[in-house]
Formats: sequence, C-alpha cells, structure tokens
Amino acid sequence: MIDTYLTVSEPASARITRKKSRFIGLLYPASRKEETEALLAQVKRRYHDATHHCSAYRLLEDTGPAGHADDAGEPAGSAGTPILQQLEAAGLVNVLAVVVRYFGGAKLGVGGLIRAYADATKAAIAAATLVEKKHRTRLSIRFAPELNSRVMSLLHRHPIEIEQVSYNQEARVLVTVPPSLSARFTRELQEATGARAHIEEEE
Repeated sequence: MIDTYLTVSEPASARITRKKSRFIGLLYPASRKEETEALLAQVKRRYHDATHHCSAYRLLEDTGPAGHADDAGEPAGSAGTPILQQLEAAGLVNVLAVVVRYFGGAKLGVGGLIRAYADATKAAIAAATLVEKKHRTRLSIRFAPELNSRVMSLLHRHPIEIEQVSYNQEARVLVTVPPSLSARFTRELQEATGARAHIEEEE
C-alpha cells in the first residue's frame, strides 16, 4: 500500500507545435473518476473547436494507482497511452491529463503523434507545481474504558494521528493510520486488548 504519493497542487498547462498542429497539455488534480469526467467535459466546452481531446488519468485506489487512457479518435495507442506513460514516468497519482489538438493540415504519422502527445504532457508536468501528499486510512476504535491505557499505549508507539477521543459507556477513538500499517496495527490492537476492542474503517 502507498503511504505517500506525488500529485499536482493546481491546474497547469503548456503548448507545443508539431508541423503546424498545436497541442495544449493540461493537468488537473482529481481523486475520483467522477471528477475526471467533469473536468474533461469542461475542457471539451472550453476547447470546443479543437480536433481532438485526448486524455489519461491515474487515481489512487485501495490496491494502488490505477490508470486509464483515451485516444479520443486518434489512431489506437497514439495519444492516450503516451499521455498515461508520462504520468507514470513522473510518478503522479490523482491527476487527469488532457492534450487538446488543433490539426494544422499535415499528418504526423503514428510515431509523430506518440511523440507529440508525450511531449505536450511532459511540458505540462514541467510547468506544474508538484506536491507530496500523505495517504491515510481512517479507523474508528471502540473499547471498554478500562482498556484505555492499553489502547493509548499502542497508539503512541506507532505513527498514528489521533483525531478525536470520546468517553461514554464505551470509549471511542478516531485515528488515521498509514495504509501499510493498518493490518499490523489491527492485529496488535486485538492482541493488546484480548480481542475486546472493535475497529472499523471509516470514509
């Protein structure tokens, strides 16, 4: 599991020209598929007169980064794939890349298209502000108050952030845990409390 990842802090863009065809590389932060769809729709409205709107995105999922590419009418593998490969090469996650093309009258060939879409994406990445973000799993822990010292002692032995603590008939602690530590922490918590603590993942 990924505990930290690299992404863009804000939208970025760059322009290149190949044989009079203009390519505009655009980058957007996005963490859900629905966001990528909405952003792509905005790009299509803004550049409604463009010949192509090719795209790729990488999103952080439970199993790790997952990518998707769309050639948007260009020859198969000539646009979406090189865009996605540039995102992968840069190690970017939770990012949508769109390259808008205005046809200049001269065909570039598949090889030329691959280079152009890759170069436009690379230029947009170079223009972007990249940030490293933490990926955390939020856990809710419920337990009898007499187990408080055991639970708190375990929490303080790990790089875990405590967000909220409440005490009623039972104690409840809301924490965020690095994903790579989640399974180990759950196991140690059950051992420390004799399986008397209840732990649930929260959204």
